[in-house]
Amino acid sequence: MKGFSIIIVTWNGLHHLKKFLPSVAATDYPNYEIIIADNASSDGTKKWVKKNYPNIKIAALDQNYGYCGGNNKAVPFTEKEILLFLNNDVEVTPNWLHGINKAFEDEQVAAVQPKMRAYNEPEFFEYAGAAGGFIDKYGYTFCRGRMFDTLEKDHGQYDTSIDIFWASGAALAIRKNLFIETGGFDEDFEFHMEEIDLCWRIQNLGYTISYAPESVVYHLGGGSLAMGDPRKVYYNFRNSLAMLWKNYSTSSLFTRFPVRFALDIIAAKKALISTNTGEYKAIFKAHMFFLKHLPSIHKKRKQLLKNRTQDGNPETMVNTNVVFRYFLRSRKTFQELMP
Repeated sequence: MKGFSIIIVTWNGLHHLKKFLPSVAATDYPNYEIIIADNASSDGTKKWVKKNYPNIKIAALDQNYGYCGGNNKAVPFTEKEILLFLNNDVEVTPNWLHGINKAFEDEQVAAVQPKMRAYNEPEFFEYAGAAGGFIDKYGYTFCRGRMFDTLEKDHGQYDTSIDIFWASGAALAIRKNLFIETGGFDEDFEFHMEEIDLCWRIQNLGYTISYAPESVVYHLGGGSLAMGDPRKVYYNFRNSLAMLWKNYSTSSLFTRFPVRFALDIIAAKKALISTNTGEYKAIFKAHMFFLKHLPSIHKKRKQLLKNRTQDGNPETMVNTNVVFRYFLRSRKTFQELMP
């Protein structure tokens, strides 16, 4: 059986740890460890963990490095062969690691995601990962079980283990050697899409990402930035552009990227017409950031191209325009979306 190092990044999230850590600590599996990556919390996190869970390791960081930096800096504290990045607001089921372990029996599988349900509405899939993440040819992300804001009830329709494009960072298991080899999470992303970027890079090396339906977790979600928050809009648009530029095939960079850029401009104009100035400014700011930092982003692309074994358009990329099919053709579920 694989050994798992469960890394939980937290910053002043003691209230979440008190509520959700007990389920993680009660995991029924013979080979795992838990590491709390504490981003210099001031709410007594370290003291509480030491008192209540003396066997849990604490990676005490000197400042708030966010999700990407906190996870990257916690890796040297780990001893197992599989890293499992888990948000501090996730409740797990006792046997959750068994299904993930089974998925890693395939040596081509580099990363695995469990089934993710909503903590507050446990019959529904959870927004951030649902039953596995996908991306369309223009870089729009969605999940089996979640299309934009449409969440499905889980009635077993996605209980098959399949290759997916991306695994949610709320509960992401990955081979430690590959995580280190690929450079881990891109800390320039700060928030959002860093796990999608990582999964894309991994697939460009010839590995696959898998979904383990036997493993079930419940994610509270919305703990960092609320839906519609201008900052979230900013990071989503900014990081999406950077991710596409880094990972697209050369042909897609010249054909698909301009289309995505134009669709973003249309989204900004729509926000302006709707008097949603916060969203308009966020999209505009995201594009200005991207253009300003394009030289450094392109430098990353050139470095990644040296190691690629695949062309940059993995088979798990859905060759359609999900925005068109969802909003104009009313394809509201993953099953309806697929061509």
